[in-house]
Amino acid sequence: MSLNITQLDVSIEKIGILRDINLTIPGGEMASLIGHNGAGKTTLIKAIMGLLPATAGKIEFKGENLTRHASYSRARMGISYMPEDRRLIPELTVTENMLMPAWANKIKDGEERLKWIYSLMPEIADFGERKALQLSGGQQKLVALGRALIPGRELILLDEPFEGVAPVLAKRLTSVIADLRGEGLTVLIAESDDTHSADLVDATWRIERGSVSAGREHASASMD
Repeated sequence: MSLNITQLDVSIEKIGILRDINLTIPGGEMASLIGHNGAGKTTLIKAIMGLLPATAGKIEFKGENLTRHASYSRARMGISYMPEDRRLIPELTVTENMLMPAWANKIKDGEERLKWIYSLMPEIADFGERKALQLSGGQQKLVALGRALIPGRELILLDEPFEGVAPVLAKRLTSVIADLRGEGLTVLIAESDDTHSADLVDATWRIERGSVSAGREHASASMD
């Protein structure tokens, strides 16, 4: 289930954003992608998700070249992502927001998957009937992570999961993400710095001006 990106170029409106990206995350491992705002983190995630087309190179997962598949196919392949701005539907309840990917992609075990997510994050089960607009920013991040986990059974991409979150909720998010290690998920965490992810990940990649430098492997990735 490894993610392999080879010589990837991505342009937006004919302007080159990503250049010759080479990156590998072995199946079941976690990696961080560290870079300042505008470095290309979100562009890379959107390219993996098929939301931006590759102008050159390949993105492979489980031996499939994702650049040849439409974006909507990602959910069926067990691939999902948590956007930085959460993108919850304000007028829907937490439970409705969480189940939206299951309804949209006809995921038959969505309800069972939701029960597992609520066991992973019981605090969001407590406000399952609240509308998303009634939640704090940190609570919305937890819900957005849970929603991503409905289809994201094999590869999950987290775009700035700790951005703008109070320290206590950032610590909680860190704990939840650490628990995903036991689920066999391949995880990529995009951040401006590694304050929260350093103890979570197996390797760290750096991105600057659309280019990724070689990953640094960690001796361990365990939580205290």
